[in-house]
Amino acid sequence: MATERIEFENNNGVKLAGALELPPGAVRGAALFAHCFTCTSRSRAATRITRALARVGIATLRFDFTGLGGSDGDFANGGFASDVEDVVSAARFLRERFGSGLLLIGHSLGGAAVLAAAGRVVGGVDAVATIGAPSDVPHVLGQFHGDLDAIERDGEGEVEIAGRPFRIGRGFIESVQRADVLGAVRKLKRPLLIMHSPVDEIVSVEHARTIYDAAFHPKSFVSLDDADHLMVRDRDAHYAAGVIASWAERYLPEAEPRAPEDGVLVQSGHGKFGTQVYAGSHAFVADEPKSYGGEDMGPTPYDLLLAALGACTSMTIRMYAERKALPLEGVEVLLTHERDHAEDCQAM
Repeated sequence: MATERIEFENNNGVKLAGALELPPGAVRGAALFAHCFTCTSRSRAATRITRALARVGIATLRFDFTGLGGSDGDFANGGFASDVEDVVSAARFLRERFGSGLLLIGHSLGGAAVLAAAGRVVGGVDAVATIGAPSDVPHVLGQFHGDLDAIERDGEGEVEIAGRPFRIGRGFIESVQRADVLGAVRKLKRPLLIMHSPVDEIVSVEHARTIYDAAFHPKSFVSLDDADHLMVRDRDAHYAAGVIASWAERYLPEAEPRAPEDGVLVQSGHGKFGTQVYAGSHAFVADEPKSYGGEDMGPTPYDLLLAALGACTSMTIRMYAERKALPLEGVEVLLTHERDHAEDCQAM
């Protein structure tokens, strides 16, 4: 799987940085992942979810909001309105590169940002998904430890959020206070998936209910069971990505049949060795193991060869048993090879 480092400008000319996770094979659609308030594009949730989506054919962009991570700009006075503008700009970048089939995904305050931005994306979006998103953006101010009154009076000051210091300004606070996420949700009229943990201690699950009630159908809610707000466990991030990918599939363009009427079509993918294989009505990815520079995204050519031999052997035995009316309970074929990847590559 290829990770492409990218830069693009927002509507204010500020350079934003991000990473585009590309599928090992064909691209089904594109998605944007907006990270949580105290995170960056390199957070565990952002990395795990975007890479898991890429595995199923969705090219996914994770980027840093203005003034965070590798992006330029002034975070202190950006606020929620700036985040929304950044989402709109990132969506435009994806639309220009991949065309139709665009999914917006947001985590925590990033979820509120994609809800607010979806209706402003030129060309529209196909679906929106949120993870632990607040329905009331001013709610985030309750997570700040600092003198907000002094900041509004003096223009700027330092607060602590989740044990980390942040410098914010009066404009940041005013932007958060003016935000109307539920108003945007009522106008959304796009497929919406709301994911939330019932034990979330940062943004309670009641926020998910409020967003769900405000949205029009089609809308769905999926409980993240015992996940924490930041989705630090790999299994939680992979579960969320799998649900999002399955849910979004019906809203993405249908994959065009690529296999020839007779034979198999093999195309190079986006990773170092990732290869897309089309066989009849089936499509899958072949790759090399990580020990040989691949990403282990699919079976190796050796695996495929052995699988073909094993499948043929099993089918032949079963066919023979059926014809001879033999009481065959099952067939198991174990195959190994003695070829060496490195030596074979040097000999080619």
